[in-house]
This record gives sequence, C-alpha cells and structure tokens, in this order.
Amino acid sequence: MSLSLPADPPRARSLTRVVPEMAAALDGASEWFAPARSAIVWVLDGLGAHNLAQRAGHARFLSEAKTKRDAARTVFPSTTAAALTSLLTGTLPGEHGIVGYRARVPGTDDVVNQLRGWDTDGLPLSFQRAEPLPTSLGRPFFAVSRSEYAGTGFTAATLGGAQFHAADDLDERVRLAADLAARTPGSLVYLYAPDLDAIGHRRGWESDEWVATLERVDAAARTLAGALDRGTGVVVTSDHGMIDVPRHRHVLLHDGDELVSGVRLIGGEPRMLHLYAEPGEADAVLARWRQAEASRSWVVSRDELIASGLIGDVAPDVRERIGDVIVAPRAGIAYYDDRVPDKAPQKMIGQHGSLTDEERTVPLIRLGAFA
Repeated sequence: MSLSLPADPPRARSLTRVVPEMAAALDGASEWFAPARSAIVWVLDGLGAHNLAQRAGHARFLSEAKTKRDAARTVFPSTTAAALTSLLTGTLPGEHGIVGYRARVPGTDDVVNQLRGWDTDGLPLSFQRAEPLPTSLGRPFFAVSRSEYAGTGFTAATLGGAQFHAADDLDERVRLAADLAARTPGSLVYLYAPDLDAIGHRRGWESDEWVATLERVDAAARTLAGALDRGTGVVVTSDHGMIDVPRHRHVLLHDGDELVSGVRLIGGEPRMLHLYAEPGEADAVLARWRQAEASRSWVVSRDELIASGLIGDVAPDVRERIGDVIVAPRAGIAYYDDRVPDKAPQKMIGQHGSLTDEERTVPLIRLGAFA
C-alpha cells in the first residue's frame, strides 16, 4: 500500500501541450507534429486509450490510424472541467484554478459545479485564471460544437477569443471543421463531441449502446479524414478515459459514519473527492480516511497533493479551492454522500476523475497532414 501519488512516466506527453504543439506545427516548429497549413483538435469526450484498445474492432478507422506512441496523459483530476480547461489554456489545474467537477469557493461554504456554475451560481469568468489559447496564440481560432454550448459561461471562460460555430449533427460538425480549416490558412479549430461520455455515464462504456456510439464516432472520423484539405493536420484526443462502477461497488457515506466526522463539505466527484474539514479537523479527517480507505484509494492532504507537482504550481487564490483531504480510488469504486436528497447521480455507471491509467491515458491520433 503506497500513500504517495503515482508519477507520470518521464516521457509521457501531457494534454496541456497538445494545442501549443499544433500551433507550432503551423510554423513548422513542432516537436510532436509534422508541418501543416491549418490544424484541427478533435476532442472525443470520454474516450480513453484503454477504452479504444478494448473496443478496437468497433472503431477500425481510428484504431488503424493509431500508433503505439499516439497517447497522452490527461490532468488530475481526470474530469471534463479540469481537463478541457487545461487543453484550452495549456496550463495545469493548480494554475488555471478549475480543480475538479465541484469545488469550494474560498471563504464560503459554496461548493460549485465547475462546468455549469458560471451560469447557475454566478461564477465570474475570472474564476478561470489562465488566458485561453484562442486569445494568447494570436491566430484565427474556431470552436465547432453543439449549439447548447454556445454562449455558456464555461465556453466563455475556456474558449474566449474563438469564433463559435454550432452544429448538432456529428457529421455536419466534422465537415464544418474541415471546411473552416481549409478556408482559413494558419487557423486552429477545436472540434468537440460529447456523445461517448454522455452514453458512458448513463449506460457504461461496456454497454452495447456505448459500442454503437463508438461506431458512429469512428464513421465520423472517416468522414472527417475524407473531407480534409491536403494541408490540414488533425489530432484526435480526449479529456479522460472511463471505467464502469456498478451500484454494488458504491461506497455510501451516511450520518454517523466515522468518515464524515469532522468533514464540513464534500466536493469533487465520486472518483475524486475534495474533503473540506471543519476548522482544526483536517489532520483527524486525513487519519480516519487513511486508516479506512488507503488500501483501495490514494488519500493525501492538500499539502501533499501540491508538493507532488501533479497539478502544477498552485496559485495562492487556488489553494483553498482544493480539499483539505483528497481521495482518489485505485480500485473500481465510487464514493457518494448518501445524505444528499438527490440520488440521481448514483445511477451513473461510467465514471472518471481518479489517477488510474484507464482514466488518465488518452489517445493522440494523427490524421491528415499530421499522419
């Protein structure tokens, strides 16, 4: 049993470098990618490298395009809010400040959703501290996504400076991305597809429905490749992978449970908890959780997480967003606060957020001019 957090492999490619390397490729100066005239980064939300490898027969085009080196490491927490922000700012969560799915607003008892809290809870755009790459790179930058994401606070916080183009049909979306790249030399295009993540949460990534969705995504990838201008390079990647956690693997936290003693607030998500302790109780909370859960989860203090360097240099105003205690499962379990009246989240099957290879290793598949 190790109490320390796992280090990334020394030569692992970080998701934070993907877009800057693509931009460098437009100048013929990338260490990762061949020169290109325009570039598209396609995020298949929820498609981990392990998920793709296990279902390679249902994604023949993507699997045949992938080589052994076509992988990257997403950030920790391995969750959409943190990972997409890192992809689109080129910084780690400690720097941009989006440290999980739900996090405490310092100085308050508000634990806010980091994807939707901009619109539902009035998070200011400045809560995301890093400059979005669409602004800092100084290039034409397009975002092609579903219409529901146009004008949201998270879109503004991470894609500020990009020109948004909406298309709800996946095939229409990939053709639009290819057309924008072809018509605008020197441009970068962010293409987003949430389909696999959505069905994975509802049905699990091992379900027939997930496999059928993967087949549709693979067909769209073939469509994209066929629509590319010769000078356009494409990187197909993801924000995180996914594991299935059946209901009998849930760890439910109840009133009177020793594990909630001294815990004031719970943030994060089922596979990556931020535990915010009552004043003076942080050490006791850490000790109780380590004694009970260290055999199946990484349990570390805030200071230990920061010292690990895993989330980058943590800005002073981000520090208190992080829990006093961090719990990230190694085993196939998920933690739920059963005191919360809304039990709907407990129906979720596909999960992510922790440090396992299944959740943190994502594809980095090169198409077009990058192939």
